[in-house]
Amino acid sequence: MIFKQYENYLAKLFLKNILLIIIVFTFLSFFLNIFEEIKYFENKENEIYYPIILTILNIPSIIFEILPFIFLLGVMFFFISLYEKDEIELLRSNGIDNLKVTILISLVSLVMGIIIIVLYYSFSSNLKSLYLNIKYKYSNTNDHLAVVNEDGLWIKEQSDDNMKIFIINAKNYKIDRLENLEITQLDKGYNLINTIVAKRANINNKIWLLSDVKIFAKDKLASDFENYKYSSSFDAKIISNLYSNLNSLNLIQLIKLKENYESIGYSATEVRLHLNKLYSLPIYLTLTTVIGALLMFKLTFISSKFFLVVIGVLVSVIFYYINYFSILFGKNETLPVEVSVWLPQVLILLICTMGLTKINEN
Repeated sequence: MIFKQYENYLAKLFLKNILLIIIVFTFLSFFLNIFEEIKYFENKENEIYYPIILTILNIPSIIFEILPFIFLLGVMFFFISLYEKDEIELLRSNGIDNLKVTILISLVSLVMGIIIIVLYYSFSSNLKSLYLNIKYKYSNTNDHLAVVNEDGLWIKEQSDDNMKIFIINAKNYKIDRLENLEITQLDKGYNLINTIVAKRANINNKIWLLSDVKIFAKDKLASDFENYKYSSSFDAKIISNLYSNLNSLNLIQLIKLKENYESIGYSATEVRLHLNKLYSLPIYLTLTTVIGALLMFKLTFISSKFFLVVIGVLVSVIFYYINYFSILFGKNETLPVEVSVWLPQVLILLICTMGLTKINEN
């Protein structure tokens, strides 16, 4: 469908305001984040430009996190612009009521939300992954690695004296224990020293308690233990946070990670929550746009831009905590994952529906 002239104008004006808000928050994010990066590198030998590079890499992910807030402010400034130029009255005099304007910018928000998820999120997650990888190189644990794939949980770590390398594979991961694990011990030249096979390992702390253990040296049974202690750099808490920053994974990687977690019997709740948050984002941005429009049509008696922005911030905070507490129930598995993510959207939709039925009553 070809846009009518006014539709084209309103869509461009709305997108212009969204872009301006994004630019403002990009600069704010840069100046707020760079001090954190400078502090991180203050005791490390590196080039001066590293904090700047890392800040730039991290900004797209920060902007993604605050998109609902950006859209709400964008809507408010969009209407402020229309009111200041008396264009809203001009639109009404030509039969274009409040509902038509709201539906138009809501459709623009929906399309933008889909584009953001399909294109922008992949872009920001790749930059976030690069950001984390660079920081990982300068961390104190860069000799250790852990990953989950279709073959189970894999861990690579070195001894404190860096003379030995340990490759650990567990077929199953159950929050505080590993099952059917194999620990291969190598020297610095990657020559086999021995292999530890155990049915279970309690990993509540960094001294793992292994059960039903057999130790092989050069493919021969060397020892047999009912219980055995293994000192690791990882414990249950560290392993559970392997992918705590899911923003560094794109949609395909997230789906693959969920499948890998489920294949080894580990809870994929956090990954499922993150995926559903991504799926719901276009709807959330659309509803945020409607809420912003309802506020602006009902708050015409407030002439101060500052107070309008304050109200927008308060509404954003309220929505944030509604989502936060609902998702918290999902993390604790008090509510099903899908319900915890989509229930706030349904509640906001009901509010929007009630507001839209009276949106032309001025």
